Amino acid sequence: MKNSNKNIDILCVGEVLVDFIGHQNNVLINETRDYHRYLGGSSANVAMNCKRLGLSSTLVSTVGNDGFGEYIFKRLNEVKVNTKHLKKSENNSTSVIFVSRSNGTPDFMPYRNADYHISEDQITTEMLSQTKIFHTTCFALSKNPAQTTILKKAEEAHKKGCKLSIDVNYAKELWETKEQALQVIKNYCQFNPLIKISEDDMLRLFEKQLPHKEIFEFFHNLGVETVCLTLGSEGVKLSQKGKDIIQLPAIKIEKVMDTTGAGDAFWSGFLFAYIKEKSIEECLQIALKLAALKLQNVGRLPNNINILSKLL
Repeated sequence: MKNSNKNIDILCVGEVLVDFIGHQNNVLINETRDYHRYLGGSSANVAMNCKRLGLSSTLVSTVGNDGFGEYIFKRLNEVKVNTKHLKKSENNSTSVIFVSRSNGTPDFMPYRNADYHISEDQITTEMLSQTKIFHTTCFALSKNPAQTTILKKAEEAHKKGCKLSIDVNYAKELWETKEQALQVIKNYCQFNPLIKISEDDMLRLFEKQLPHKEIFEFFHNLGVETVCLTLGSEGVKLSQKGKDIIQLPAIKIEKVMDTTGAGDAFWSGFLFAYIKEKSIEECLQIALKLAALKLQNVGRLPNNINILSKLL
């Protein structure tokens, strides 16, 4: 990216929380006996992954002034993610989510408190002028005040020449109505973000299986140039407005250990390569490598992911 004077590679605005991932594999939550604690939240995962790949990474979110909040600060600081804009709330406890361990899309139960209390004063104009990519998620946009804050700051970032990004990780449990979700997504898309979606996200959002061409057209018609559709074990398709669709297969792995965070790993790899000004196909190849690594590990990515940065 032609922004060498900007010192924040990626500004992640959205959810940070504690994931409790089940020990028992391929069972729903009602059959899961025990859980292990991990730092979670799609926005936080991307911030951490990008930092570990060698980028300058800042997270804007809110935790409770409690034990889980302390745990989150400790984990982020270990990786050296910038936490100066991570707020501690005295009135709201740290958000937690219980997640089943699965080879497919996991079952989950959210208990949200602090994560969506993101206020405008956490994101300054100076920060936005220093940012290359402004990234958020559908999860983060699902509740106010975060929703209003993110949409307002996204517009400001766009006007300052910042590239926007969003993971459209829609889940109906998080929204008042599907219509509200669609309107908020459309509002964000007017700023031409890089879009990451999955087949499962689209099935939940439109409540029917759409042809891939229709999914791409939906976003292109909103003014989005680049749409990345992840297909699980089938790999990925990417559509750039007016160009041929690129399709790449997933990297074959022997055993899937845990799918939680695989999409975040994929998108971290993509954004990392995008910032390094690689071709779109190279961005996808790096993304697929990182996703394959994640699928072979429960919880966080292994420590050696920085070897990917040496491939560029």
